[in-house]
Amino acid sequence: MKRVCVFAGSNAGARPEYAAAARALAAACATRGLGIVYGGGSIGLMGVLADAALAAGVEVVGVIPRPLATKELAHAGLSELRLVESMHERKATMNSVADGFIALPGGLGTFEEALEVLTWSQLGIHAKPVGVLNVEGYYDGLLRWLSHAVGEGFVRREHLGLLLFADTPAELLDRFAAWTPPPGPRPWLRPTQA
Repeated sequence: MKRVCVFAGSNAGARPEYAAAARALAAACATRGLGIVYGGGSIGLMGVLADAALAAGVEVVGVIPRPLATKELAHAGLSELRLVESMHERKATMNSVADGFIALPGGLGTFEEALEVLTWSQLGIHAKPVGVLNVEGYYDGLLRWLSHAVGEGFVRREHLGLLLFADTPAELLDRFAAWTPPPGPRPWLRPTQA
């Protein structure tokens, strides 16, 4: 693993623990020699993550759509900033240069990005680990929702193992290092027998 893609809020959130977790993730990546790919912004948790990673000597690649470059105030000091034309191209580019995906706390964009790469894993589009840094229980509701979807027959139990949960960056990165993709072909893609 050379780089992790980190999805994070363009806001800092209501708790100082969220920014502390972003800084801790940057430090953990520095310790392990991992580069970071992220959304390219200079504000919110994205900016905290990028600033901390750069200060620790981590390679930081930002990927941002041109229309958002001004609105999200693209970070000017990154190792590399890739301007793309759309959100779809942003996600495809992040996937092509990252070896795993981590969601820090964030809003709708963070949720959408994390769930899309989780879906890509389920479909076999990539074989990379996907995890959430569950800062102060931020993603407890997501785990409950996924478990509810399993109980209601919309998500197979196997999918729960595709999303790694951890409370600290070190724990999550350890889980990434030990993770192996499910053996293919994906058994849950076959129609259920009646």
